[in-house]
Amino acid sequence: MNPPPDPAHGHARSREGFYRAIALLLVLSGLFHLVVFAVDGGPWNGPVSWRKPVTFGLSFGVTLLAVVEVTSYLRTGRRLRTALLGVFAADCIVEVAGITLQAWRGVPSHLDMETPFDTAVSMTLAVGGGVLVVLLTVFAAISFRRRPTGPAGMALAVRSGFAILLVALASGAAMIARGVVLTRTGHQEAAYSSTASLKPLHGVSLHAVLVLPASAWLLSRTSWSETARRRIVAAAVGCYVVAVAAAAVWAVLTY
Repeated sequence: MNPPPDPAHGHARSREGFYRAIALLLVLSGLFHLVVFAVDGGPWNGPVSWRKPVTFGLSFGVTLLAVVEVTSYLRTGRRLRTALLGVFAADCIVEVAGITLQAWRGVPSHLDMETPFDTAVSMTLAVGGGVLVVLLTVFAAISFRRRPTGPAGMALAVRSGFAILLVALASGAAMIARGVVLTRTGHQEAAYSSTASLKPLHGVSLHAVLVLPASAWLLSRTSWSETARRRIVAAAVGCYVVAVAAAAVWAVLTY
């Protein structure tokens, strides 16, 4: 006789589907603004451009989807994971919405203290970034406290992905902190240009939590031995670490 279905499990699966739908909408938002850029034109770089809603929509959407999938390998309570994912998804929406709003208004989304409203948006995005740091640090801590489940190499991929993602968050926080200090001291233009050296490091390390676990998952679909798959995942992690280190050296040299 089969056991009765667990309502909590069904509820969690439903929530996961909802979070995936949010991730898809964020990606579609980024793609939509790529079309807007193609039609409207304007600069791609700079504090005011269509690049920001494009890249942030795509990045947040892909990251949210990756975190939803990757955290399924964590050994943690279903309710805790669902709650953390809910806060993470809401924060992703706030970040992309704020950036998109300011792009349509034709003003910078970050480090803009020109008006009370712009200051409120800028500080909301900064606080949202802090929330992201806390949430993803919790997920990383869980992955290191208890070995993640999954096919050969997945535990290493998940742990490495979250660890490298923390580098992305730290570099992002450094960009915001440095920019805010310059803005508060009356160096607005310098604040916008001050983030350039850290952008490669931030971009490279941001998606390790997607690339590395996806590699382990794809390898699990092959007929190769577990030993071979673990070695390939370890090699992929090593390559990713080298790329992050190179971006960090670039950040130091161009600071």
